[in-house]
Amino acid sequence: MAGLRLGPLLRYTDGSSATVWVETSRPCAAEVRCADGAGGTARTFQVAGHHYALIAVTGLTAGTTTAYEVFLDGARVWPLPDSPFPPSAIHAPGPEGALRVAFGSCRWAAPPAGGHDPVGPDALDALATRLAADAEGEWPHVLLLLGDQVYADETSDTTQRWLAARRDLREPPGSGVADYEEYTHLYYESWLDPRIRWLLSTVPSFMIFDDHDVIDDWNTSAAWLADMRATDWWRERLLSGLMSYWVHQHLGNLSPEELAADPVYRAVREVPDGTDVLRTFAARADADPATARWSYRRDFGRVRLVMVDSRAARVLAEQDRAMLDPGEDAWLREQVLGTPETYDHLLLGTSLPWLLPHLVHDAEGWNAALCRGERGARWARWGEKVRRAADLEHWSAFPESFAGLAELIAEAGSGRDAPATVCVLSGDVHHAYVAEPTWPGDGPDARVVQLVCSPVHNSVPLSIRLAFRVGWSAVARGIGRGLARHGRLPRPPVGWRKTGGPWFGNQLMTLTLRGRSARLRLEQAKARQGAGPRLTTLLDSELAP
Repeated sequence: MAGLRLGPLLRYTDGSSATVWVETSRPCAAEVRCADGAGGTARTFQVAGHHYALIAVTGLTAGTTTAYEVFLDGARVWPLPDSPFPPSAIHAPGPEGALRVAFGSCRWAAPPAGGHDPVGPDALDALATRLAADAEGEWPHVLLLLGDQVYADETSDTTQRWLAARRDLREPPGSGVADYEEYTHLYYESWLDPRIRWLLSTVPSFMIFDDHDVIDDWNTSAAWLADMRATDWWRERLLSGLMSYWVHQHLGNLSPEELAADPVYRAVREVPDGTDVLRTFAARADADPATARWSYRRDFGRVRLVMVDSRAARVLAEQDRAMLDPGEDAWLREQVLGTPETYDHLLLGTSLPWLLPHLVHDAEGWNAALCRGERGARWARWGEKVRRAADLEHWSAFPESFAGLAELIAEAGSGRDAPATVCVLSGDVHHAYVAEPTWPGDGPDARVVQLVCSPVHNSVPLSIRLAFRVGWSAVARGIGRGLARHGRLPRPPVGWRKTGGPWFGNQLMTLTLRGRSARLRLEQAKARQGAGPRLTTLLDSELAP
């Protein structure tokens, strides 16, 4: 009899359809049955000895919420027996009403129940606790996870003991994961947490990777990549990382129509074992990033989300460095500007912040100038060492891409059909803040904001707290201008200022979008004696009236 190993995860949803992802213990027919008669069935496919299904649910009615169950070969496996949580349900959004978008990034798996948590309560655990206690309360309609859903290079003590039973951790890659099987263990550790499992079964989620999904500083530079490819363990780590990301995260980002047209998804399902098909795809994506697109677009009524891959689509050659290769850049412009539909709000999801504290921004641009040889070979060699040591690889480290995104946002936010807001949603930097850009002259008609929310559940070292508090100061800005002059950098095409934060802790942001109005809330997880964690509000402000 087939069992449910992981999931269900409610992923893509629209007014009439949804997808539900599961991992099962053996090949079977996976089925979703909804209380209102909607549903769907899919056969599992196999990758590296694991069995998965992505079930397309059809027949939903826009504007309704319906409970669902999961069956494997006709036997009910979800909800779990004696579950303390409300029934998992699918909300099919209607054309009217508010859209609530919760987002954050950087989540270490929470320790087992009853274990000590050195980094404090998990913000997703706190969200699940609140929703489970108030089924009629205010729920997010979608959860955006903006990178570092798993940490392949920073494993827990529990995972390290499991790894040590498989191989010698004194050999590279040591306590980091080495292959596909070890990646699956990370997802079990993270997604089998009872609160998280229920939350992801009932709140639709969309995801994108960042560096720790593979390794810290993934694709920092051409020299970094050459060094990694010279090791005997990197290729297996990378291919397994891309394969496991495709299975566990990427597929659920796609609509049923996109899935039906996806040649890799079709090929994996057509063979008894899709491992070789998926491995070939991952190897091709590694050799030529232009052959794979991890970015995607979702429209929620008159709200457009464009999730941008700011890791795997990079051009790393020093003289041509770009955050996005030409094909990816053209795709982004097409999604933002090239479609006939208009929208009230544009959400640009990118794991790495576009607007950073001024000192950090200038340091990254200065470092990029040194590394491309602006001050000679000796400075270039030193610059590469600094780049890796200080993680100088955000949008600011790709100056032309930074300027290009500023130009795109200005164009998207201007004119008669401009949206009310353009919100750049990011994580990565282990704190939260709000920043607002200004352009020379009149600037765009839309209100533009950079919203950063991180971590969901991770440590915030004192060095980060100090650096990001000081980085916004007038003194730091003066130092940054000196670095920019030394690197012979042009002035950035936009100015910006911090209008909120920084806030430190495990936290989530929520955008509530209703018509052309927008409201932002930041909540932080706090422990409660004898009860689950709770979310407390740090900021509740209006972005657009």
